[in-house]
Amino acid sequence: MAPKVLVSRILPPQTQAKLLQQGFEMYQWQEDCAIPRNVLLEKVKGVDAIYCLFTERIDEELLEAAGPQLKVVATMSVGYDHIDVKAVKARNIKIGYTPGVLTDATADLTVLLTLGASRRIKEGIRAAEEGSWTTWGPTWLCGSQITNKTLGIVGMGRIGEAVAHRMKAFGVSHIVYSGRSRKATAEKNLNAEYVPFESLLTESDIIAVCCALTDETRDLFNYEAFKKMKKTAIFVNSARGGIVQQDDLGKVVDNTSNCYNSLDLCKVSQTVRALEENLIGAVGLDVTTPEPLPASHKLYTFPNCLILPHVGSATLETRENMAQMTLDNILAGLRDETLPFGI
Repeated sequence: MAPKVLVSRILPPQTQAKLLQQGFEMYQWQEDCAIPRNVLLEKVKGVDAIYCLFTERIDEELLEAAGPQLKVVATMSVGYDHIDVKAVKARNIKIGYTPGVLTDATADLTVLLTLGASRRIKEGIRAAEEGSWTTWGPTWLCGSQITNKTLGIVGMGRIGEAVAHRMKAFGVSHIVYSGRSRKATAEKNLNAEYVPFESLLTESDIIAVCCALTDETRDLFNYEAFKKMKKTAIFVNSARGGIVQQDDLGKVVDNTSNCYNSLDLCKVSQTVRALEENLIGAVGLDVTTPEPLPASHKLYTFPNCLILPHVGSATLETRENMAQMTLDNILAGLRDETLPFGI
């Protein structure tokens, strides 16, 4: 009898073709959106394997709906905070994920967000598209350079180190990092300095969030953390939305939005006063809470807040790698083998 597999989304082309060759008895959600919870709970009944994304919550309710024959849950993601690991392992179900595959793509995007936020790319694009671009002016749309700045990395894992290497090429003069432990490779190869989180907040010109979402990091960046940053700091999060207390971020950006209005000579004194009062310079986000962030959300209204729709891993090369790793985990789990990329 062919194994029953639930696949929660259409996959990248090469892996989709391989999936269809496996001969599974398969239900695959065909829409370009997350599978609705009620459909997931209905279609998961009796399956031997679940091929999911981070958009699907794998919890007690789902496991009960699936039944005792379930052998493997494989997520096409590096993070697995959407999986109740304890509940899954209590049923002797294998868990697969895709470690290491996102590093380059996510690091590239983190640098893009940093440059975009620091150089006011959101305002520049709007000026060009909406017709407010007129004559060149020496103070119009002036942002800040990366050269000779201090970069703070929160979570110096694979992605954090890749971000630091890229940013060093742009001329950062000092790299500090915080996390659960020291990273010898980062200190040797990047001359990075391990510092307490509080010191990173006060010293850094650029802060990049690259850590995992855990109980310890949830809401790590709250209003008190933002208040300790330099008033000109660039804050970038490409990790998980839950690491940032988003309402507190909204307060911070609200306090600073005036300082990033278009500078012209008649507004210089007003802008200087706003700069003196601000708490943070600019923000770049690839992750939010919730996702998708509603189009009506206040954060979109701030000119110094650049938001992308969680596209850190969105290269065809990376997505194909992730999809294939997840399929490999499914196949190994169905054969009762050790998963090649298991938790």
